[in-house]
Order: sequence, then C-alpha cells, then structure tokens
Amino acid sequence: MAPPQQASEMLGRRNVSAQNDSYTYKQAGVDIDAGEALVENIKPLAASTRRSGADASLGGFGGLFDLKAAGFNDPILVAANDGVGTKLKVAIDAGIHDTVGIDLVAMCVNDLVVQGAEPLLFLDYMATGHLDVAQMTDVVAGIAEGCRQAGCALIGGETAEMPGMYQGGDYDLAGFSVGAAERGTLLDGSTVTEGDVLLGLASNGTHSNGYSLIRRIVEDKGHKYSDASGFGAGTLGEELLAPTKIYVKSCLAATKAGYAKAFSHITGGGFLENIPRVMPKDTLAEVDTGTWELPGVFNWLRDQGNIQASEMSRTFNCGIGMVVVVAPEHAEAATALLKEHGETVYTIGYITKGAGKPKCRVTGKAGTWGADTDWSAITGEG
Repeated sequence: MAPPQQASEMLGRRNVSAQNDSYTYKQAGVDIDAGEALVENIKPLAASTRRSGADASLGGFGGLFDLKAAGFNDPILVAANDGVGTKLKVAIDAGIHDTVGIDLVAMCVNDLVVQGAEPLLFLDYMATGHLDVAQMTDVVAGIAEGCRQAGCALIGGETAEMPGMYQGGDYDLAGFSVGAAERGTLLDGSTVTEGDVLLGLASNGTHSNGYSLIRRIVEDKGHKYSDASGFGAGTLGEELLAPTKIYVKSCLAATKAGYAKAFSHITGGGFLENIPRVMPKDTLAEVDTGTWELPGVFNWLRDQGNIQASEMSRTFNCGIGMVVVVAPEHAEAATALLKEHGETVYTIGYITKGAGKPKCRVTGKAGTWGADTDWSAITGEG
C-alpha cells in the first residue's frame, strides 16, 4: 500500500491526466463518419424517386418542391405524418429491415389519397442508439420503394444517433408526406348517402396495426420469428413483416374518373372506427364478413389468441386495407377500374339509413371467421 503522501500524489496525477484527455463525439456514442457514410448510401435511393416538381437531391437544409412544375394550377396542400409502431420490434427481433420503410410511406400516403390528394413529397426521421449503416440503408431502401409505389419524391430526412435513448439495436421511424389536389376536388364524404356501395380492396396482411397484440401472442405462445409461419410460404417474421399495401395509384384513378365518393383507410380501429369517419350523420355502414375470405394470418391470430370477432373487427384490417364508397350505378365500372390497377376488389356492404352519429355494423353468417358469433352486437360509432 502506498504511503498517504504518495497515494495523494498518484491521485493528483490521475486528476491532471483526466483533465488533459481530449474527448470526441465518437467516444460519447455518436459516429459522424457513419452518418456521412449513410448519406452517401441513400443518395442514389432518393434519386430513384425523382418526379415532376422535385429532383429528389439530398444535402441541403431543406427539400424543395415546385407545384407548378408538377402541373397544379390552384392547389390545396394536404399533409400527413405517421410511424410504424411496434411492428419495428418485429423487424428488429427478426433482423429484417427492408420492408418497414414501405410501411412508413404507406401509412402517410394512404391517408392523403383518401382525401383525393396526390402524394408529392416525403421526408423521414430515423432515430437510433447506435447507427448501423447497413441496417439503416435497408430501412431507407424500403422508404424509397414506398415512394416509388406512391409516385412521390423522397426529398429529405433526418437521422439521429442518440446513445442512451435507445438500447441495443432499437430504432424508431416517423414519416411526413405532403400531397395536393386542385381546389374544389377534395373528398370529404359529405355526398355519401343511403344505397351507396362499399368496395373493399384486399390488404397485404396485417399492415401496421395491432402489433402490440400480435407480439404478445407470439411471446406468450412461445413462437419464434424464425419459425415456419404455418399460414404462408415464409417464416413467421417474414409473413408478419409483409409491408402495408399502397393504394395511391388505384384510388387516384377512381377519384379522377369520378367514381369515388369517399375512401376509408382501415388502420387502427379497424372497420368500426375508420369507416364512419367518412360518413355523414344519420347513416349506417353495413359490412358483411361473408363477402370475402379471412386471410390466413388473421385466422392464425384469431386461433392463437382466441380473439373474439368484435375485437378482430376493431383491431385488424381483417383482409380489407381500403374501403371505397361509390354510388350503386358506378359500382361495376369502379370495380373494373380498380382491378385494372392491380387491386383485388370485393363488394363488402352498403350504406343504409341510420340515426345520429354515423356508425358501422359488422355482420355475417354463423361460422363466418370460424366462430359462431352474435354479429348483431358488433357495431361501432364514428
């Protein structure tokens, strides 16, 4: 043991040494070089989303968009933002990161097109505790693919490396999109009336809702995302990460043709909450579950979690990702047009007379969705 005076001198030398250390941002957990490498990786991805009005170049302090060059005369701008929710945990645990970017775009642009707006531009925000360049490049590749599907330009974004805020390989995403429509052409559902037809556009699976329940079922039942799914060709992780379908091009075509009175994007809240959002008062949306087959992933979730039909109807899209409201005389032509644009279309119900707040009622034959259910009790209010 060193004498007290020597120990004091040693402590003093250590203090001096600590005071003379040169700290770096990288030592604190933020790698600027990795950030610059990511920007270089994603520049060609952004460039692949170029469209009229935007050259989709990165590097400035803000993204630019020219509405006149995009062909608008007197536009109304429509903006939307969203995230992917806890579906990101499935991506992280499964090690699959190239599809959640499509989800991010879809959750924003689908909310624009339901108002009759054409998505024009997209920006992303990515936050992580430690910047994994390959992982984040995969994410942005998905974002660029989503933008190409939607016909909008990826004009900028932000990547934040925040050690201490996120643990391990965790990351979070947020998306922001702006669209436009010529003044007087926006859809607000005010013309929806008794007798109108509900066309359901098939979903691509669970899309981006209900994942806290999905993850709870997977964990409690002892499943692994690397296991065979049992309801699809891929692993459980691959099937649950099927990206949200982007309905922009088909729905814009139906809008421009004058067929669509309203659209409802079936997200959190399912049929019961989302369809009434585009209906006027004193109307009731009748949805018949017998008009389409419940996809395998929803059968699996229902069976694994013993989920009641009422809970299914207000939590998941149950195979219908978008609902189009059309006048009965346009139903056949609208169906044909939507199919031409790659949609699988079902006539899932009708608008009938209601009282007070708009409501949605989900009904079906006994045994529909694999359960003998009192469908008459499944009604939601707007």
